[in-house]
Amino acid sequence: MKRVIGIGNALTDMLVNLKTDSVLGRFKLAKGSMSLVDTKLQTEISKSVAGLPYSLSLGGSAGNTIRAMARLGCSVGFIGKVGPDTTGDFFIQALENLGVEPVIFRGAERSGKCVSLISPDGERTMITHLGAALELGAQEIDPAIFEGYDCLYVEGYLVQNHELILKAARTAKQCGLKVAIDLASFNIVAENLEFLRSLVRECVDILFANEDEAKTFTCEAEPLNALQAISEMVDLAVVKIGIKGALIKQGNEVVHVGIMAAAKRVDTTGAGDFYAAGFMAGLCEGLTLRQCGTIGAITAGKVIEVVGTTFGEEAWSDIFRLVNKVRNEKYLF
Repeated sequence: MKRVIGIGNALTDMLVNLKTDSVLGRFKLAKGSMSLVDTKLQTEISKSVAGLPYSLSLGGSAGNTIRAMARLGCSVGFIGKVGPDTTGDFFIQALENLGVEPVIFRGAERSGKCVSLISPDGERTMITHLGAALELGAQEIDPAIFEGYDCLYVEGYLVQNHELILKAARTAKQCGLKVAIDLASFNIVAENLEFLRSLVRECVDILFANEDEAKTFTCEAEPLNALQAISEMVDLAVVKIGIKGALIKQGNEVVHVGIMAAAKRVDTTGAGDFYAAGFMAGLCEGLTLRQCGTIGAITAGKVIEVVGTTFGEEAWSDIFRLVNKVRNEKYLF
């Protein structure tokens, strides 16, 4: 596997640092969840946190993964839809600046936005208005998009459009690509459980899930049992278990990989996306499961040390240094 193209919601992130979790209770938001809302509710929530520190960055789950993979030296592309506005222009230009091949369509609505409410303990709750991202449809998926790629990476949030995600996965498989998916959020999994199980059994080769998502997807409370259940549906299963690291299974090989002990948790936004980026980058290089898991832990460990998913060249230099050690098997978790 050498070249990966992602498909997901093209979003701009607004990251807000909360002083308390009271706003979550006021709007009945489950802490750590992702909720799809209309413009009115998103505006109300944004107004309720006005005055708190915030920042803007390029976002979207698959977008985070693909741009991190680009920084890690992978050959990647991204499929999405933005609005006819300056936010959409910014999104496309940002992808090109990173060396990501943009397969971006233009919609009629304004570009999508995700408001990430960051709790004092670093947990993030996302309120998303998809806007033009929601207009990406099955009719725009063409086999020519996948030419030259080896794997399609799908963000689980796309499950709001069953027809789209099924068309993309099936077309990719017909074109000879592997299909990887990150389950994205436990509440999204619960709301689309039977569809997701059917999709995974039919099309998915590589699956990423955190402990809550794996439990919801398999109805297995123990992560190891959930890993086993998922591995019976896919070739490669990854269950992330928080500070305990991750469990990885491919065939008869089962690996437990730890986390970066030095990581200081500031904001968990993008941790799963960056873990997938590191892991997939390792797969692109043909590395072992432990090496892939270690690179995933490194990239995830770095992104939780900053607010949002953007960090400076010093952090990337440290990542590159550690990844080179992993390649030489001198740094493994």
